[in-house]
Amino acid sequence: MEPTARSIARTYSDRVYPDPWEKVEDYQRVQAYAAEHPNAGRTAVGTALELPAGRVRPWLNGGRPDPVRGIETASANGWLDPECDMAGALVELLAHVLAGGSINETFVPAISIGRRIDREAIEAAFTAVGVDAHCRHVNSDGRATELYPATDASVLGRCFVAMGAPQGAKTALDAVPAVVWESPESIRRRFVEVYVAHRGLHFETKATTRIQEERPKSYIVDLHKLISESVSSHVSYGERGITISANAARELGFA
Repeated sequence: MEPTARSIARTYSDRVYPDPWEKVEDYQRVQAYAAEHPNAGRTAVGTALELPAGRVRPWLNGGRPDPVRGIETASANGWLDPECDMAGALVELLAHVLAGGSINETFVPAISIGRRIDREAIEAAFTAVGVDAHCRHVNSDGRATELYPATDASVLGRCFVAMGAPQGAKTALDAVPAVVWESPESIRRRFVEVYVAHRGLHFETKATTRIQEERPKSYIVDLHKLISESVSSHVSYGERGITISANAARELGFA
């Protein structure tokens, strides 16, 4: 399951390697060769592996490429090829990001507090993936109150990008990320609950809720399918969004 070492590596950019994963592989080759030939210097290692000595030198002296650092951090947190509980927690937090948050230019994810999603719910979602959350814009009149990771923020954001979340504007996203569809039914259902809690419009006089998205039609169709498969009651969609019937909203826990 995403994220994997390869997909995290490819969220980085590099002036030398068009594919940053190849840089990770070269670093690993250097470490393996150096372990087998502990007396070999940078020139000997570079010659043996057909790599420039100047590139090899920092890797022999304890330096690590940024993608390697990111992969190691993700692995230490349990985010790399995640096991069942962590996989579910990551997919739930992905729902928060897609529906009520964003990932900025430095890959830091932030999630806004909403009418149905309070600070405690978002903090719990971050805690489930092993990080605390900081809060900002609490007393700002012009900006929504947001929570973001207190530690390893950019690596967690890269994990979400590897899972299919967009960095920056979300309007071009044309499908629900594959990682959601590949998840067990209970995790898909939780994704839907979180998503609707963020995006569902509240009406004072009726229990029906509606999601309006400025995204491609293919995304609306995909999201509609996901929601419909999570409830037994009626859910419809049109060009302007998705309408969740009162009974379906109740199934999702919205009275």
